[in-house]
Amino acid sequence: MQNGFHLNQTSSFGAFLDPVADKFLVCAALLVLLQLDRVNAFLALVIIGREIAISALREWMAQIGASRSVAVHMLGKLKTVVQMVAIPFLLFDGSLFGLIDTRIWGTVLIYLAAVLTIWSMVYYLRKALPEIRAKVR
Repeated sequence: MQNGFHLNQTSSFGAFLDPVADKFLVCAALLVLLQLDRVNAFLALVIIGREIAISALREWMAQIGASRSVAVHMLGKLKTVVQMVAIPFLLFDGSLFGLIDTRIWGTVLIYLAAVLTIWSMVYYLRKALPEIRAKVR
């Protein structure tokens, strides 16, 4: 059986759910890593807080017709890639191919992800600020 991708089928619900599912998985994985004491609580809060804040910002900007000002940027994509490598490394927590200590690399990458998280949040907020100011006046 083929999935919707092969049949070139999309839905508005699917388009809505895709980024929400990604964020949910990241948040759930961070909570598991927090419970396992493999990630710092402050880092988890920064990453989860940013996901909530930027999702809310995008929703607000869509409501005022300014979605383009907070369109996905390469910085946000880089943050996601770093997160998506760091999380499995930290979940695995062992030696990969006898060469890579996934806890060390996962920790380095999750800190890098936190820096990129803050940087991308500032970027999106700065892009949205002129639109927000124009609508508030």
